[in-house]
Amino acid sequence: MSTVNATAAQVQETLQTLSEPGVPGSLLSRGRLEVEEPAAGVVAIQITLSQPSSPDAEAIVQECEAAATALPGIERAEVSVGWRVDSRAPIAENDLVPGVRNLVAVASGKGGVGKSTIAANLAAALADAGAAVGLLDADIYGPSIPMMMGVRQPPFVQDGKMVPVESHGVKLMSLGFLQPEDAPPVVWRGPMVGGAVRQMLSDVLWGELDYLFVDLPPGTGDAQLTLAQSVPLTGCVIVMTSQDVAVHIASKALAMFQKLNVPVLGVLENMSAFVCPHCGETTEIFTRGGGQTAAKRLGVPFLGAIPLDPASVEHGDAGTPTVVDAPNSPQAEALRTAAQQVARGLSRLHAERNAPGAAAAKQPLGGLMQRFLRGTAGGTGPRPPLV
Repeated sequence: MSTVNATAAQVQETLQTLSEPGVPGSLLSRGRLEVEEPAAGVVAIQITLSQPSSPDAEAIVQECEAAATALPGIERAEVSVGWRVDSRAPIAENDLVPGVRNLVAVASGKGGVGKSTIAANLAAALADAGAAVGLLDADIYGPSIPMMMGVRQPPFVQDGKMVPVESHGVKLMSLGFLQPEDAPPVVWRGPMVGGAVRQMLSDVLWGELDYLFVDLPPGTGDAQLTLAQSVPLTGCVIVMTSQDVAVHIASKALAMFQKLNVPVLGVLENMSAFVCPHCGETTEIFTRGGGQTAAKRLGVPFLGAIPLDPASVEHGDAGTPTVVDAPNSPQAEALRTAAQQVARGLSRLHAERNAPGAAAAKQPLGGLMQRFLRGTAGGTGPRPPLV
């Protein structure tokens, strides 16, 4: 048996450049790599990645093992891998959702681009990967998450707050849970809409969540402004189709979040092309590559293109997201990849924020604009009766 020559400190030094792809800083500098003192030619290494089911985990382990066993006296590296999601910060004392580590808005500039379908599948994909996930349906006028996630029963009340309904491993809240199916349409002015969004954040027992996705209504109105005012959004995802008009309108939504200093995690192109299930031929339904072009022009990441599949509509109508109902389909694979890209984008934001010498975070809004929004988005007005 060989005599161990390398120490834990030397192993750490050898691994000091080991990192997660796309995330600045090494695992060691971010406090995500621990090394035990080698014994009998074996060194135990613990790696804690920043997202669940990371596609890079295997490659990171192989790189770690190769570097460690190249040291004198190290015959084997026992590498264990876990994950821990970073949390948004600072979380203020009056935070509406203090247990939520990441709050992600899913937005679009116009309706009909499949935003709610995307939100449901992103949430279900990360929940299936092992994360604690919630999904808030903030589309007050047209709530669709109850149908898409296959639940109709209303939440029950505990300690004066509502307990979210759960489906496919995701905690859910929607105005649709609180209305009968034959209820008349919601006819509320802007302050009422903003108040409802705020109430579904503050009056719901979300608990500890790694990710809370918020399915916003299309456009740049009261729900979006109230959300940006009420909680520090970690980031947002912009959903668009490849039509020129859709790209143009979605760009306005993206610009709105940038103006509010909400980080844009990227653009996701939905219904990008139709892949024939019989012959495999790909047919472009809209113009090609509009989402990727828009992302490049606006300087934000491109999260991927989701193929058009009529079965996705059937999955939504049946209350089972595509990533659950057809996990091996091209659509599900693209959606899971997009969810991983969103999680990686959040990890990148946290790493940049925590990097030595990073500038202090800017306030979301300031001066006259903030006073204007307080007066228009219902931040201090009466809250609508949800229960």
